[in-house]
This record gives sequence, C-alpha cells and structure tokens, in this order.
Amino acid sequence: MKTHLVCPHCNSTNRVDTAQLEAELSCGSCHKPLFDKHPASLSALGLAAQIAKSEVPVVVDFWAPWCGPCRMMAPEYEKACAMLEPHARCVKIDTEAHQEVGAKHNIRSIPTIAIFRGGKEVARISGARSAPDLVKWVRSEMT
Repeated sequence: MKTHLVCPHCNSTNRVDTAQLEAELSCGSCHKPLFDKHPASLSALGLAAQIAKSEVPVVVDFWAPWCGPCRMMAPEYEKACAMLEPHARCVKIDTEAHQEVGAKHNIRSIPTIAIFRGGKEVARISGARSAPDLVKWVRSEMT
C-alpha cells in the first residue's frame, strides 16, 4: 500500500510504500530527509501543502517567539515529534511571522496544537503540554 508524504523542504509530494515508513526516506525532488525527528518550521504555503496532500496526520504547533509558554513547550514538542514521526508529520507555524495562517485557522491563543487529517482539522488543544501528554493526546486522536 502506498501513502503520500509531502516534503517539508520543497513541498513535493512523495509516494511511499507504507511498509517503508520506518526507513530513512528522502524526497524524490530535493533529496532531503522526509522525516528527521524534529518539527519542521513551515510557511503558509508549506502548511497548506502538508494539510492538503499529506496522508499521515499533520500535527501543527501554532506559536510565537514572544510567547513564554510557547518557548517553554518547544523542547517538549521536539521530544514528542521524535516519538510520533513517521506516523505523523510534526510542524511549527510562527503566528507572528505568518499572521494570515493564524487568522485562517482561527487561532485565538498560543500555543495551540492542531491535528489535520484528510485536509481537515480533527482535533485541537491550547496551552503548554509535556511531551508525554502531547504524544498521548495525538495518538488518541489518530485511532
């Protein structure tokens, strides 16, 4: 069975055998790793591509550099990402730099974590969380 993965570097869609998800996969276009156990910082265009085309759940951390709880949660989100990939794509959106994205997704407080599947938001939580809490929440929403 094949699944579509969007490269966080060039936004190209890669068709990958589902059985190969645990392997070290590289983008067919830019040859960079499709997963590196770190959340990718995306632009508005990159997030739109991930949400629209990725067939693994996309976990988005909406944050801002001036936000204390966001900075406090950043290392926890990083740890959670290492535990969730490659079965979920973890990304970050700086809502200060990309205000239109925050407005489009109705982000009213940060940090907010949202999960997208099949082009739609399926779950959302706000407030800083620990890595184990994030992993538990994401996995519960993926089943």
